[in-house]
Amino acid sequence: MNRSLNVRKSLLTLGAALPLLAGAAFAQTPPTPAAPATSPATVPAVDPAKVVARVNGVEITEGDLAIAAEDSALQMPNVPDEQKRELLTGYMIDLKLGAKAAEAAKVGSGAEFARKLAYNRDKTLLDEYLDQEAKKAVTPEAARKLYDETVKNVPAEQEVRARHILVENEDEAKKIATRVKGGEDFAKVAGEVSKDPGSKTDGGDLGFFTKDRMVEPFAEAAFKMEAGQISDPVKSQFGWHVIKVEEKRNKPAPTFEETKDQVEAYLARKAQQDLILGLRKNAKVERLDDKGNLVEQKQP
Repeated sequence: MNRSLNVRKSLLTLGAALPLLAGAAFAQTPPTPAAPATSPATVPAVDPAKVVARVNGVEITEGDLAIAAEDSALQMPNVPDEQKRELLTGYMIDLKLGAKAAEAAKVGSGAEFARKLAYNRDKTLLDEYLDQEAKKAVTPEAARKLYDETVKNVPAEQEVRARHILVENEDEAKKIATRVKGGEDFAKVAGEVSKDPGSKTDGGDLGFFTKDRMVEPFAEAAFKMEAGQISDPVKSQFGWHVIKVEEKRNKPAPTFEETKDQVEAYLARKAQQDLILGLRKNAKVERLDDKGNLVEQKQP
């Protein structure tokens, strides 16, 4: 999705509260592998003034293609770059030909066209203005500061790493609890008898999880136990569990690199929203009803 479409969507939802960075929006996610570094020498800068085609003497430049490539209606995510370039060049040729023909047919002489032209000019101006504000707001220093402040204020959340053995009835679970509490290797027994296909091959290992990720009876038992402790049989909607807690810790905060994109997106949205709200606050806005009477102006 291109910048302009993002901006328009952002403006349409200005009435909504800006979401907090902490919580779901700041959830830990696996880091995205970095793209291989490309030497600047292998990607030469493109001169926007370079002419790529002429239509009846009218030039089409690299800059024209770049602008067309930002158009949301012209997005071609699965098309190879070379083919995309050919398609965009063809589109620009048709655009120049069509625009010239429309001028000759005096399509642009009416009041409706003038309104559309004024709207598109205003929209493009605003898009560029918001883009400039976002670029000013998203600096390495601002991103790091926001990350540090957010991490500092996110409350610690406990998580547990546990293994379990799942069976169908309580009698089986009691026998298994006796075996593993008596010294048999928990992972080995889980591999032999557990009915959970997702963890059986890993010796019943569920990895680290927070309390809200497990069904209530299982979570209640696991979080009451200490590391190394084995539970009595615990019933859930899936059957009967014998649980062994391997480790307890506070969930580590996501790293700056893991959240950098989220942090920068937040800074950009906030800068754009603050700009628009500031403009509204300092403006005299009058709305009229269908009879031409002033209606009460609601505060943004």
